[in-house]
Amino acid sequence: MVKFPTVSDDEPIQLPIDGVLDLHTFRPNEVKDLVTDYLAECRARGILRVRIIHGKGIGNLRRTVHALLAKNPEVETFALASEPFSGWGATIVHLKSTGSSP
Repeated sequence: MVKFPTVSDDEPIQLPIDGVLDLHTFRPNEVKDLVTDYLAECRARGILRVRIIHGKGIGNLRRTVHALLAKNPEVETFALASEPFSGWGATIVHLKSTGSSP
């Protein structure tokens, strides 16, 4: 588990680093740092395939996540998940290995 800081005065949130990040419990203003930090921690631990659950909704969170992924030099590829893995309610991210240059 790694503690991720929160924007508010609340205690830091402890998240397991297991390759699955569920954004349902986070506020929109926490997503940018959370996704970036979580992916960096996964990559440092050799977890190169990550599922980010953003939900289906109207797509705002999905668009935010995809914009972050498109700008992240540690991301090799990303795409919406297949149906058994939440379908368009989640995104599968493939990270570059730690030996790869950005």
